[in-house]
Amino acid sequence: MSREIAILGVPMDLGQGRRGVDMGPSALRYGRLEERLEAIGHTVRDLGDIDVPTAEELEISHTGPGGGMNYVDEIRKACEATTRRLLELREEVFPIILGGDHSIALGSVPGCSRHTRTGVVWVDAHGDFNTPETSPSGNVHGMPLAALCGYGDRRLVDIAWEGAKLRPEDVVLIGIRDLDREERRLMRDAGVTVYTMKEVDRLGLTLIAAAVLERFGTLPRLHVSLDADVLDPEVAPGVGTPVPGGLTFREAHLLMELFADSGRVTSLDLVEVNPILDRANRTANTLVGLAASLLGKQIY
Repeated sequence: MSREIAILGVPMDLGQGRRGVDMGPSALRYGRLEERLEAIGHTVRDLGDIDVPTAEELEISHTGPGGGMNYVDEIRKACEATTRRLLELREEVFPIILGGDHSIALGSVPGCSRHTRTGVVWVDAHGDFNTPETSPSGNVHGMPLAALCGYGDRRLVDIAWEGAKLRPEDVVLIGIRDLDREERRLMRDAGVTVYTMKEVDRLGLTLIAAAVLERFGTLPRLHVSLDADVLDPEVAPGVGTPVPGGLTFREAHLLMELFADSGRVTSLDLVEVNPILDRANRTANTLVGLAASLLGKQIY
């Protein structure tokens, strides 16, 4: 089915300590995202990028005390601008938000939810469920999902509007294989659903995708937030926090194809592509292919 798609870049690298991820939107565009989606039959409009300052412009070191929390005000401003831009779109438009580090979800999720109860599938090697108190690094890209569920620094929790944007029972994480100890405790207490790589291996993605879709069967909106580091580093080398033992190329495409078959997904994040660490734009090209699979590209 042909859809109207809007692409929005958020070149953010303030939420973490590795430079280069701010070039992720350019790398994904260079991977012919627009052209590959148009080839499926979609109408695509590129909205350009949200204005995000660089660390050099802010004259604050990434390695200073507090990690990414040094930039919390600038992160907040960029994410609020992201939400406002997404809320300008018509309801039927399918947004694809290009990161940048995963802190951009603090703006993309409220912008895509449109004040409506939304299910979120967080496809990631990490939980991103830290708070400033639990995080070993203090980097904001490890905190967005917790903040979206109402936990942590109020400057993050209250982005776009006050309070939580998601119910923990409406959050499913897939591909997890690296959690901090206190983060794990907070996730269990919150009640989010977690499929680690152990469950992926034991159950298979067909069963997991079916369970996710059944869980969100009554929700009007379903957002997929896809972090490149969910993939095995052999598949996606261009990430700042690689963790061995991730999804294979075919596993990742199968997951996207199963979601595509449902017709339920209404918006997508593509985040954490770092071209400086990549090889021949391999990671960006892979994520572009996964976006195409999610939006209906078929083998036969």
